[in-house]
Parts: sequence; structure tokens; C-alpha cells
Amino acid sequence: MPEFSLQRQPQGLRIISLIPSATELVASLGLGEFLVGRSHECDYPASVGKLPACTAPKFNPEGTSQEVHDRVTDLLQSALSCYQVDAALLQELQPTHILTQAQCEVCAVSLDDVQQAVANLVDSQPQIISLQPNRLADLWADIIQVAAALGAEQAGETLLARLQTRVDRCETLVKQQLQPQPFGTPEQQFPKRPKVACIEWIEPLMAAGNWVPELVDLAGGENLFGEVGKHSPWMEWQGLLDADPNIIVTMPCGFDLDKTAAEMTALTSKPGWHQLKAVQSNQVYLTDGNQYFNRPGPRLVDSLEILMEIFYGAENNAFQRGFKDSAFKSFS
Repeated sequence: MPEFSLQRQPQGLRIISLIPSATELVASLGLGEFLVGRSHECDYPASVGKLPACTAPKFNPEGTSQEVHDRVTDLLQSALSCYQVDAALLQELQPTHILTQAQCEVCAVSLDDVQQAVANLVDSQPQIISLQPNRLADLWADIIQVAAALGAEQAGETLLARLQTRVDRCETLVKQQLQPQPFGTPEQQFPKRPKVACIEWIEPLMAAGNWVPELVDLAGGENLFGEVGKHSPWMEWQGLLDADPNIIVTMPCGFDLDKTAAEMTALTSKPGWHQLKAVQSNQVYLTDGNQYFNRPGPRLVDSLEILMEIFYGAENNAFQRGFKDSAFKSFS
């Protein structure tokens, strides 16, 4: 176990975050020094790596998309949680606040698991802050909620204003890009939003929902699958063929760029893949879904900028944000 101090921090705050997005939020509020514990998945900022991990998966997270899906399905069908909480470690860490989620049983430890573990804490009855973001507005509300609970209201307002300024800047650029032009070809005179398919799981096939359709719209694309504020839906392969998107963006939950690239044969081997418009025009992209799109924290705004760079960065320098090759890359 990494070394950590049980000494009381200034202001008496001792924060445990059990979801990566909340860990990033706490750090963005300038309260990273008060984190005393994390989940096994929390890895950003890098400084949290030295904190003890208070959770662990009950399944082997290694393997192909299909293998991971089958293991998680087996647990859920047995009415079992996918993750476990180290109640003894929580007791030892004596937190004042625990951040968790009630959004997805597959993505992170559930609220029920945390409540059961906390019920055994007799010395420290921490405040449990449960987040359930489904769209961007929920992220804005989470920032205010967490900041208020941790006594950092001003920091919350400052962070929110900074993120919203970046979103507004993106919207302005997109409006300029899609504005009718007096010269050029008909396509240049009346630019259209590209039709976009965002893939959140490869095998079986799942589209991205929740906040992703909203990000696609803000970035200047026409989202084909998934609805704003609703859980990610399973897809039929024929549905993707019929929609024939201009752009395909893969963002498998929990996968980085290398892992996503390794999984792509599950798509490329399917009948009709090479006839898709996005494939023929080299408009298929891999992204680091684990670090960006799958985490409803402050870096969702980075995810918005990544999509803008994918959609328009090749033809307009104003959309380039420096994410290429580190957060996304073209697949061919």
C-alpha cells in the first residue's frame, strides 16, 4: 500500500473520492491536497496515484470487449455488485467526505455499496456526496454541489465560469464554421453538419449516450445514435450500416488509445465495414475514452474540444487544440 498520512489536514477536510471524475473535480477546485483515498480507477491528476485505493473490481478487467462484457453481465445477472469497497481502509482513513455515484453500476462502485461500508464507520460518519450526471447541466450542478459541501463555493463558481467560457468559445467557432458563405462550391457555400456515430463499446456494439450526444451537437456534428441525458443504448450492426455516418468516433468505456486500437478488428471484420462512408473517406477515429469521454468531470470540456478538432481541425486551424495523437488519432 502506498504511504499516506492520517494527520488531520487544514480545515479538517479528509476527502475520499470513489470515482475518477469526482477526483478530477476535487483537484480542479484546488482541494487535491485534502484527498486521502481514491478508487482503483482514479489516475488523474497523476499525484493521486500515491493515495490508497479503497475499491477493487470483482471481475478481471483485462481481455477483449466481449470477454469483459460477459464477466460483468454474469455478475449483474447474479445480483452482485461489480466492485467492492474496503470498509476497513475507510475506517482507517477517517474521511469527512466520500464522493461516489449513482449513475452506473458497471462504471464504478454503487451508492448502496458505499452506504453499507460507511454504516460500519463508528468513529467517522462522513458526508456522502452522490453524483448522478447525465448531461452537461448536471456536471455544472455537480461542481456547485461539491464545492458547497467542501466549503469552496468561490472556487466552484470560478471553475464553472472558466469551463462555460470554453464551451461558449466552441459554440462561436462552430456557428462561424456552419455559416453560409458567398463563394465556393454549393457544399462550401452551405456547409452541413457531419453525421456522426459515437461508439462506446465495440463488442457487443453500443452507442454513446448521456452527455456525448450533447457534446457532438455543440462540436458541430449531427449525432446519429444515443439521446441526451439517457443511458447508452445497444446497437445493431445493420443500424450502423443503414445510417452510414460521415464520421465514426470510437470511445470504449475504460479503454485508452492502444486498447481501443487493439479492439478494432471486432468492427473491421464485420460485413460491410469497408463500404461505410466514414471508412472510405478515412474519417474513423480512436479516442482515449477512459481519460475523456467516459468521465463526467471537468475534462468533458476537453472532450468537446477533441470532437471539434476531429470534425473541423483538418481544414481549419482555429479548431486545432493539440489533442491529436495524445487523446485521439485517425484509424486506417
